[in-house]
Amino acid sequence: MSEKELYAVYKGIYVPRDLHPPESLKYYEDFVFREDDILIVTFPKSGTTWMQEIVPLIVSEGDLTPVHTVPNWDRVPWLEEHRAIILNLEQKPSPRIFATHYQYDMMNKSFFKVKPRVIYVMRNPKDVFTSSYHYYGMASYMVNPGTTDEFLEKFLDGKIMFGSWFDHVKGWLNAKDQDHISYIAYEDLILDLKGSISKISQFLGKSLSEEVTEKIAYHCTFKVMKQNKMSNYSLVPVEFMDQKKSEFLRKGIIGDWKNLLTVAQAERFDAAYKDKMRDVKFKFIWD
Repeated sequence: MSEKELYAVYKGIYVPRDLHPPESLKYYEDFVFREDDILIVTFPKSGTTWMQEIVPLIVSEGDLTPVHTVPNWDRVPWLEEHRAIILNLEQKPSPRIFATHYQYDMMNKSFFKVKPRVIYVMRNPKDVFTSSYHYYGMASYMVNPGTTDEFLEKFLDGKIMFGSWFDHVKGWLNAKDQDHISYIAYEDLILDLKGSISKISQFLGKSLSEEVTEKIAYHCTFKVMKQNKMSNYSLVPVEFMDQKKSEFLRKGIIGDWKNLLTVAQAERFDAAYKDKMRDVKFKFIWD
């Protein structure tokens, strides 16, 4: 099916119609944040699921109950998705934990007024591309990616779900009032999970013991998460996600783009990256 059939255009970007009907988009526009809300923000395939595991465990100070009993999409719901209405988010006790894939300039009026705590997760865009390519091939509500050349051009032009990776990252890096935003990279989590958990804990005002930090780090390893049915999306019906085509939690590594992109494609990507990110001063871990 085509983009026109599967996607809606909202504020200039594609969103999947099945997950983001008009009523859920309107619900988000009217949503009222609290100061102690925690918002996980990512471009898709940048570590959202991982952070949906880490943050609840930090907030619960290592209590495994939420990650073993509640599916991650209800544990940390997307504010713009259809389930946000069903879950009665207004009634949830503080601190509430949410996720969004929205670009900075798509946030609602309440967000800019209240300034909830934000954890923004970035990832090497070539690995984002690679993970997205496999994801688009297994999810029925996504447009089939086609060849890697075809999908690469769409990715670089921002004609994919939630728009341009470049615009997304630059928008959040240039956000005003950055005191309430913490930036972290997927690669940071890979290279030093325990240290990353400590950094996030400090940002959230949680003083965790060494023992609790180690416990959280263990339960947030890729191997353990992949076995957790509340986190690996195995509960999703096969007609929506066919994990025989590609597992949702696939590899969880750095540099998998080398197994997909040809030398010419990587050079095309690097040239586009250099052009689009030339005015960004931020030092990325993958540079």
